[in-house]
Parts: sequence; C-alpha cells; structure tokens
Amino acid sequence: DQAAPLGDIFVTVTGCRDVIIERHLNAMKHNVILTNAGHFDVEVDVAWLRANAKKRLDRRRNIEGFVMEDGRVLNVLAEGRLVNLASGNGHPAEIMDMSFGVQALALKDLAERGRGLPVGVYEVPRDIDARVSAYKLAALGVTIDRLTPEQEEYLKGF
Repeated sequence: DQAAPLGDIFVTVTGCRDVIIERHLNAMKHNVILTNAGHFDVEVDVAWLRANAKKRLDRRRNIEGFVMEDGRVLNVLAEGRLVNLASGNGHPAEIMDMSFGVQALALKDLAERGRGLPVGVYEVPRDIDARVSAYKLAALGVTIDRLTPEQEEYLKGF
C-alpha cells in the first residue's frame, strides 16, 4: 500500500495471490513495470487490468501496456506469469540442483519406507530439506550457526 504510489518497478515473489490488486494499481505511477517471479499469474491482478484498461499496447515482446482511464500506462511483463519461465530461460541450475536433490532424496525415502504408508500426499520430511541445504552450503564453502536444542524446541512450538 505504501510503495504503490512511489515505485517504478514491482516484482512479486510471495507465492501467494492478490499481492498487487486494484487499489495498488490505481495508485501507481505512469509507466511502472509489474512482474511476478513467485507464483502463478495471480500475484499481480492482471485479470483486473484486462477488464479495466481503456486500451492495451504491445510495448515489445513479453511487455504489455495497459492504458488506464486517466492515461497512465501500467506495463506487465510475461502476462503476469512467472517471468523467469515465461520470458527467460527458466530456473537457473543454482536452484534446480537443490530441487532435484530434494526430489531424489524424497524418492529414496519413499522407496525405503513407502510400502508401509497409506495412499496419500506427504510433505517432504524436514530432515531431507535440512540435508539438501547442508549439502548446498558445504558445496559453496559456506557455514552457518546451528540451532541450540533450546532453539529447536522453541521453533517446534509454532
């Protein structure tokens, strides 16, 4: 709400819907750039823009300008879809290695204990996420503090 009238470039990365909505769009400056790198095309309310723009402009490849009633143009990259996938080259290896690592260890875990599980959807066990994170940090030569037992117990209370 505070940034809408001030910013020139807005990038959503929340993984949630309705992050930039009508009240924000109405407050934004002429020629702002809106893009989403977090979730499906619902972080920025592009549907509202399509329904309420006086006119649409094809600014250049993957950039659509929405001309509002007052003449302001709001520019949306990649139709509000994930910009790195829709306009770029997808996820970088630095992210995918961790994703694939989690998937591989989760499949290994299922292969080892899956027969005893009832049919259903399961979250990836926390220890797998923690192991992949530790492997990544070690590969980068980075170390971090470890939680104390008291901190771990405190965090379990949420």
